[in-house]
Amino acid sequence: MQNTPTPWRTVDNRQQRWIVGSTTLSLFVSFLLFYNLTSCSQTTTASTRTTSTTTAASKPKPRAKSGNNTGCDKIYPEPYASHIKTLCKKLPPGFTVVMEPPFVVVGDEAPHKVHQRSAHTVRWSVTQLKRLYFPKDPNHIITVWLFANKTSYVKHTWKFFAEVPSTPFGYYSERHKALIMNIATGGGTLVHEIVHPFVAANFPQCPAWFNEGMGSLYEQCGERNGKIVGLTNWRLAGLQRTIKSRTLPSFKTLTHTTTTQFYDEDPGSHYAQARYLLYYLQEKGLLLRYYRAFTQNHRSDPTGYKTLQRILGTNDIASFQKKWERWVLKLRF
Repeated sequence: MQNTPTPWRTVDNRQQRWIVGSTTLSLFVSFLLFYNLTSCSQTTTASTRTTSTTTAASKPKPRAKSGNNTGCDKIYPEPYASHIKTLCKKLPPGFTVVMEPPFVVVGDEAPHKVHQRSAHTVRWSVTQLKRLYFPKDPNHIITVWLFANKTSYVKHTWKFFAEVPSTPFGYYSERHKALIMNIATGGGTLVHEIVHPFVAANFPQCPAWFNEGMGSLYEQCGERNGKIVGLTNWRLAGLQRTIKSRTLPSFKTLTHTTTTQFYDEDPGSHYAQARYLLYYLQEKGLLLRYYRAFTQNHRSDPTGYKTLQRILGTNDIASFQKKWERWVLKLRF
């Protein structure tokens, strides 16, 4: 193919000078554009690097990591993030972690089961109990350990806490800031134990009889008119036998027990007697009034006995107890 002549070579000198000048100007403009584009690209790259560094530095929430444990790879708000990160470092494979304020739930059942217990038992009971009694949360995170069966319960209680459980059901350890459960025995003990850290936060002077009475009341519970209520449970049969044998302590004796007397000198009826006294108050619409009056007047009435007299509208508690015993004997579970 023949080459076509370059056009500006065929024009006169003025046109040639204009074209040359125009060409030079075009080359200069192209150079400037190239320089600016190159400069912009470099600036953008530097800006991107700066933004990337800033973003990485602005992530204060640690990501807990642990192989084969569900929930350890999520990002949580503080202080839960640090708490869960520490937990996940020591968990063996097969555990699920769920943030359920003011608790962190840890369990070795299937992940969906742990989430179900977290929502349907822990969250529900906490919401209900706070609504009625407890405006304050515990001042620290409490771990709820849900072990799938007796073997796991005994094994892991020793592994994590160097303790042998004294109960087959579960217990609250203030020292370890933990609820430690054999969840195979049911969720009743879990709700019972959830009560205790809330009592500690809202009524630190609470005597053992009332603390355990409240916990025991809700170990068998349901919902009535949108509120949590205790229901009759397995403790009833033993209490009825004790009433029939006429060996039940008086309410004055019960309410005046020390912590040691309540736990270590229990004739076998303390828990049930305390529970069904509070159950009676609940069924008569007096429990919330009693709780509020007791917490307000605990300095002048540390046992709650005088407050009980006032709420019941009688100083003759002995006669009331006879009436209460007849009422208890008619209950069924």
